[in-house]
Amino acid sequence: MSMRLRALAALAFATAVYADLPPLIDRNAFFGEIKITAAQISPDGKYIAFLKPYNGTRNIWVKAAGEPFSAAKPMSAETKRPVSAYFWSRDSKYLLYAQDQLGDENFNVFAIDPTAPPDKQTGVPPVRNLTNAKGSRVMIYDVPRKNPEIIYIGINNRDKAWHDLYKLRISTGELTLLRKNTDRISEWMFDNSGMLRVAMRTDDSGNTEILRVDSDKFTPLYSCNVFETCQPVHFDHANQKLYIITNKGADVDLVELSTLDTATGSMTRLEQDPLKRVDLKDAMFSDLDDRLLASVYEDDKERIYWKDKAYEADYDWLRSRLPGREIGFTSHTTDENVWIISARADVEPGEVYIFDRKAKRVELQYRMRDEIPRESLAEQRPILYRSSDGLEIPAYLTLPKGVPAKDLPLVVFPHGGPWARDQWGYNTFPQFFANRGYAVLQPNFRGSTGYGKKFLNAGNGEWGRKMQDDLTWGVKYLVSQGIVNRKRVGIAGGSYGGYATLAGVAFTPDLYAAAVAIVPPSDLVFLLHSIPPYWEAGRKIMYARMADPDTPEGKKILEQESPVDAASQIKTPLMVVQGANDPRVNKRNSDEIVIAVRDHHIPVEYLVAPDEGHGFARPINNLAMVAAMERFMAKYLDARFQQSMPTDVADRLKQITVDPATVTLATMTGATN
Repeated sequence: MSMRLRALAALAFATAVYADLPPLIDRNAFFGEIKITAAQISPDGKYIAFLKPYNGTRNIWVKAAGEPFSAAKPMSAETKRPVSAYFWSRDSKYLLYAQDQLGDENFNVFAIDPTAPPDKQTGVPPVRNLTNAKGSRVMIYDVPRKNPEIIYIGINNRDKAWHDLYKLRISTGELTLLRKNTDRISEWMFDNSGMLRVAMRTDDSGNTEILRVDSDKFTPLYSCNVFETCQPVHFDHANQKLYIITNKGADVDLVELSTLDTATGSMTRLEQDPLKRVDLKDAMFSDLDDRLLASVYEDDKERIYWKDKAYEADYDWLRSRLPGREIGFTSHTTDENVWIISARADVEPGEVYIFDRKAKRVELQYRMRDEIPRESLAEQRPILYRSSDGLEIPAYLTLPKGVPAKDLPLVVFPHGGPWARDQWGYNTFPQFFANRGYAVLQPNFRGSTGYGKKFLNAGNGEWGRKMQDDLTWGVKYLVSQGIVNRKRVGIAGGSYGGYATLAGVAFTPDLYAAAVAIVPPSDLVFLLHSIPPYWEAGRKIMYARMADPDTPEGKKILEQESPVDAASQIKTPLMVVQGANDPRVNKRNSDEIVIAVRDHHIPVEYLVAPDEGHGFARPINNLAMVAAMERFMAKYLDARFQQSMPTDVADRLKQITVDPATVTLATMTGATN
């Protein structure tokens, strides 16, 4: 058969396969500005706040609880960056949110009185910057129940590495310094009456100490080493015992729940996973009397173990009416009678309801991403496979709907962190790729959290090595099952997922046919030397889990694991995406890998958004990135893609596209090795 006939036959086969897929879902439905999200009921039950666009940017809106959403009024008027999160003050008088400047992560805290008349120019009530910290980062530690006028915050304006403790009065913006942080305190904790009781300190080796805060000193209560977890979560009703999560001890693998007596330091173990499979994910407490309501474990899917029979009955009742959904309890009234709940699944981005516990009534408020046709979404399956050394790797596999699971193109999509994990549920990128006809693999590689201390610590020193093997052997497994075509495998990810993408094409150059690295570390020595000052508490932890760049041995390991130092091996077409203001992964990482790949004459595309940081927040930037990414993957993996592009997206893509030929060493900023 001639080459032309083979090409025509392949095109006819691909067309037939694509015909069985669901229709292409417009990328705007996945990545465009969300119409409505993040509903929260006010503590007094009178209002519901939520996020939706105002003048083209996501902002806070409020409506009376009984009004339709169409009656809501805008409360904020951010124009450069969407509001990502907010909360009500305990007395329902204020809405509060944190905002940075174009992704620089120097957050300030803003307050809004929703009853104040709107400004004629902005159309919203006055928005007050309560902290106004220039070039500094504000952290919120506590919002006390018994004093709703107050927020306890940290500000690193005196020492960029450590946050001093302040009391902030919401009504006036008055700041009162409570403690200068000269003791490497990484976190402050208040009890249920609003008294400062506990501090967490990271020592010079990266070990964690839980300290009782006395009037004139710190008293050690508990500690764990750099490779263990210990974290306080809540005080009991008497403010005497502290619930903590911990996996301290050679005989303990899974994170479990314990109590710590703050007077004596004595420990009582309460619970670990009844199935002995995964770490404790969360513990739920009542705001009324601080009793433990439930423990939560993230296995293949979420498991909840209720301690309160009334809540358990409510949960079972909700599940009977919302079958196949994971129920999330978000905000509630002070009396815990009325809740905002979410119902979500792998093929359901989220339904949001009002749940009245006393009346046993649940009412739909809105559906997240309602424009996405649910019938076209693909099932996300938990799978297991073995890696190069026999370690069992848990993962999720999303297969395109409507076509046989045979000879498919694949996108490996490793999570960021790397000390995090993927979980079951709706996930935008896998669903987007599956709609285009790809299988999508999300591996929880060694070093991922949630699977115990041994699994987490198996990733120590293994960036680009066995952690990368865990991805490679996932591809091999899917190829061996006949699910994936080995010549049509791509990889994409952000942050550590971006690193894994670069490591994949540098250290396994024959495995991938296309790669998209988003805000990717490429030079690990530079990465560790340029982390933000406010990450000082975690610096030694990163050194311990990766390698110490300040020792000859550590530097050698990091250089061996750095994709930029192996760039001559890359032969896979590469796209790199970067936020210019990224404080975590400095733009130099992307500049350097683009230069190296370009100079070895490998196809490389480069996107840089001047108004973004570590990942893109603005929908227009995400739409431009995904349009380019989709086209790029389809070109090299022989898959379908959406060819149309709105004018504003096309214009933005032109604006953020950088010609690799123009990237020079002079554009690199930040520290040097």
